[in-house]
Amino acid sequence: RVTLLELMMSKVSERSCVSSEELRVMGRHAAFLAGCFQEQCGAVLRLTAAAEAQDEEALVTIRLLDVLCEMTSSSGQLEPLQALPGLLETALDTLRLTHLAGKQAVNVFTATHAVTGQEEVSHPAMGFKSHLIRLIGNLCYKNKENQDKV
Repeated sequence: RVTLLELMMSKVSERSCVSSEELRVMGRHAAFLAGCFQEQCGAVLRLTAAAEAQDEEALVTIRLLDVLCEMTSSSGQLEPLQALPGLLETALDTLRLTHLAGKQAVNVFTATHAVTGQEEVSHPAMGFKSHLIRLIGNLCYKNKENQDKV
């Protein structure tokens, strides 16, 4: 599943011309992926335990978020995703929970202030909160209703 999501990510990232049929298909895929993200977003919280660093469901959820961020960066797929019920609320709730998890104990969601450029980031959840913020920002872009929710 992770490999399939990475392939989708590369297709979505292409800035070449997309036909109206491809755009329609991607729109249906976007709605499906958003639903999967909404169902599985809690799996990422299991990554707070070091032993769960290779949790497959969490890795899939992280890739789902990456693909959704890229899809919401495209104007052709942004509006349908902005209108999806619950996607923005799920992203906000997940951000709150990951932030709280990082404050309660030292884990992958804990903010670090002493990171140097020489350290290698190896955990798959690194940047998860920033991607959530990106998704929330994209969902609020030029959308007064979503802005009011946030």
